[in-house]
Amino acid sequence: MTGAPRDGARLPPAAAPLRLWPPSFGAAIVDFDGTLAETWHLWREVDEVFFSSRGIPFDEDASATLATLGFAAGAQWCVERYHLRDEVADIVDEWNRLGAALYETRVRLRPGAEGYLRSLRSAGVPLALATTNDPHVLGAMRHVDVRSLFDEVVCGREVARGKDHPDIYLEAARRLGAEPAACAVFEDILPGVLSARRAGMRAVAVGCDDPRQPRTELQRAADAWVDGWEGLAEASRAR
Repeated sequence: MTGAPRDGARLPPAAAPLRLWPPSFGAAIVDFDGTLAETWHLWREVDEVFFSSRGIPFDEDASATLATLGFAAGAQWCVERYHLRDEVADIVDEWNRLGAALYETRVRLRPGAEGYLRSLRSAGVPLALATTNDPHVLGAMRHVDVRSLFDEVVCGREVARGKDHPDIYLEAARRLGAEPAACAVFEDILPGVLSARRAGMRAVAVGCDDPRQPRTELQRAADAWVDGWEGLAEASRAR
């Protein structure tokens, strides 16, 4: 999804300007891949291996679609689109194995991300991670402990639909005990920003290194845009 949404007019009207520090929101829901860690190139490696092993030319658009759908829905999508004989569960296991091997030593948080998250928690803002990634892959990381950074972690397998629907953000808000209107969602993909806005949440679009990121559309759809975390971390340290 790279163009401006046809139904953008149905998004809730913008509320008062969103302040990121000091925070003007009561709870924060944060994506992982792209937003907190630059991992698009790792998942591209996984996709290239997956498609190549089945004699399918690498498809950039398919790779972007899988990033939105998550593991089980993405595997089902691949089975139907490419008429694969694989079982969905076997594809998910394959992606988990490949992803965990890459994440184990190669993933670190983006500069300033941990500092800003810890400042939010110190200010009394509860945090939830909302990721289409799998617990097995997240748990393989040696350099990032998401459980120590977030009050709640919601993975794509725990909700019915991908980030083109608001399910994962609503579940994160529910676990935090927060009303949607009190939440700010930090995301790097357009479907996630649009879903958060339609759920009545504020949306912060976070720039990343993925060359496929539709920056203009994200800046238009979100309540706020940031290029990264370092400026936010510096502002929170200056409090």
